[in-house]
Amino acid sequence: QVQLVESGGGLVQPGGSLRLSCAASGFTFSSYVMTWYRQAPGKERELVAGITAAGSTTNYASSVKGRFTISRDNAKNTLYLQMNSLKPEDTAVYYCKLQKVGINYWGKGTLVTVSS
Repeated sequence: QVQLVESGGGLVQPGGSLRLSCAASGFTFSSYVMTWYRQAPGKERELVAGITAAGSTTNYASSVKGRFTISRDNAKNTLYLQMNSLKPEDTAVYYCKLQKVGINYWGKGTLVTVSS
């Protein structure tokens, strides 16, 4: 079965960096678009970034463009999100998502807290 396991979250000061990982299994990772979402306390879940199956095309929410970089290693079945210049408003639970045959699969998320 599809499994998505996020890791790499934690507490970081404003201006700091974190790299999130999403380990995927149970499907052919290299065949699917993958996305990162986040959900801040009291807010709706929002799209952060997406990447095509081969990794050739990426897209970002305007709020993170220029600070975050999505990437993937298809040999390792792993999705990444490099987050730089973090701001307090980036505090959220971050999720990776797969959409396969019209079904959305989510990991359990990893918490990122940006605070001094």
